[in-house]
Amino acid sequence: MLQTIEMTTLGDLLVKAVQRFGENDLLVFPDGRVTYSEMLDRSYHRACALVAAGLGSGSHVGILMANCNEYIETLMAVQLIGAMAVPINARYKASELAYLLDNADIDLVVTHDQISEYANFGGLLIDALTDSRPPRLKQMVMIGKPAEGFTTDDAFLAAGESVSRDTIDELRSAVSIRSPAIMMYTSGTTAHPKGCPLNHEVLVRNGINMNRSRYFLEPADRFWAPLPMFHMACILPLMCCMDAGAALLSMTHFEPGPALEMMEKEKVTVAFPAFATITMALINHPDFSRTDLSMIRRINNVAPPEVLRQFQEAFPQAIQTSAYGLTEAGGVMAFNHPDEPLEKRLHTCGKPMPGLSAKIIDPDTLQDKAPGERGEMLIRGYCVFDGYYKSPEKNAEAFIDGWFRTGDLCSLDEDGYIEFHGRIKDMLKVGGENVAAIEIESLVSTHPEVDMAQVIGVPDDRLLEVACAYVELQDGSNLSPEELIEFCRGKIASFKIPRHVRIVSEWPMSSTKIQKYVLRQWYDEEDT
Repeated sequence: MLQTIEMTTLGDLLVKAVQRFGENDLLVFPDGRVTYSEMLDRSYHRACALVAAGLGSGSHVGILMANCNEYIETLMAVQLIGAMAVPINARYKASELAYLLDNADIDLVVTHDQISEYANFGGLLIDALTDSRPPRLKQMVMIGKPAEGFTTDDAFLAAGESVSRDTIDELRSAVSIRSPAIMMYTSGTTAHPKGCPLNHEVLVRNGINMNRSRYFLEPADRFWAPLPMFHMACILPLMCCMDAGAALLSMTHFEPGPALEMMEKEKVTVAFPAFATITMALINHPDFSRTDLSMIRRINNVAPPEVLRQFQEAFPQAIQTSAYGLTEAGGVMAFNHPDEPLEKRLHTCGKPMPGLSAKIIDPDTLQDKAPGERGEMLIRGYCVFDGYYKSPEKNAEAFIDGWFRTGDLCSLDEDGYIEFHGRIKDMLKVGGENVAAIEIESLVSTHPEVDMAQVIGVPDDRLLEVACAYVELQDGSNLSPEELIEFCRGKIASFKIPRHVRIVSEWPMSSTKIQKYVLRQWYDEEDT
């Protein structure tokens, strides 16, 4: 029987967690840890500084940092005063950052001097403001060494000493669960990304549901989530851990060797790599076989069935589960339940979490599809955002009678389990036949020497469009494109077989996803 969920805001969630689990670890890095009580104190300290800077309800605070304690301190401080946090993709270039600062109406940005794997954030912000400064951007705060154009973090925090915690509590008590808490930006392809404001109910209720209906954490659990903190695959697990009093384990940036060392040292019980690129890097690392990961009872990945099977075999002591989600639905709206049989966990994403609904329609006629039939998935319920920021025309296209159009090609079986078949736009039109790229990717991934496969459609004189597979091979493999094409023969309809294969050693990535539009650019550049 499901527990009744007490609705609350993110700020209240942290306060209540401290009352129950104050001295438990909340956030753990390889070189240090912060308890729930310490995180609340630090968040109050930063909240006072935000108020001293003139911010409060309706303010927008940008966070541009690599994973660190200060990231979560700032994120939670924003929630305490009823403002909205805007986590910024650390991979953005100056032009993308300039667009976001203006589009998101950022009032204040917090960054640090740490040179990440992606950029010098201070220099990037200065470059983004070269042509113009967004009208609402009043202040930029630099954690670390002083830099021209930035308020030092010491000065920022010192100014907040004139603000009392009682003032913060008054602001916290006025925050509605339907007020926007975080605005995530969806990763763009060729167009600008879209802002997705997510309210407190979406985030808190989704985190609580994740824990109480799918993960069943205890205070002693150690939940490893190495994804960037600007991604929902970190923020949602944080909410989940806060509901249980468990510890979230993070890293400044993911490296497989140090990750394995940390997982063994901290006795990780739940692993949330989420994306196949990360899990592949773990199991292909030379230290994997000699690392004690016996405490892991649960691992979550999203990948084709045969890749998930490989992950399950690599972690035989754990239950491999998958998920279905998107930014517009608070990160994830369906997880496999650990009691589901293996084949169900390999081939479906589970059922929607309590309070959420899904249905399948024909994307053209909008008519409902029968169980097992493929079509566009529509979702509704508490986790669906209220609409894109400042985009009424996009919102008119995105909703039908209260249902959100995901743009995903899915099916629902007789029992309501979700099967994901790819993005509707990630379809190839081969000689007039519709082919889902994920179908070809799933087959190519079954080759024993293939680590990862991504398929795009490329022009063809006879068939108009054919499949081109970009493939990363296992170390030491000499598999040729011709051999891989031959491997596909007889296993899939001939028109679906890739006509072209490209071997790659690195992928063009957004935060966590492979950017297929860049693969298309690579292919186009070959012909020029």
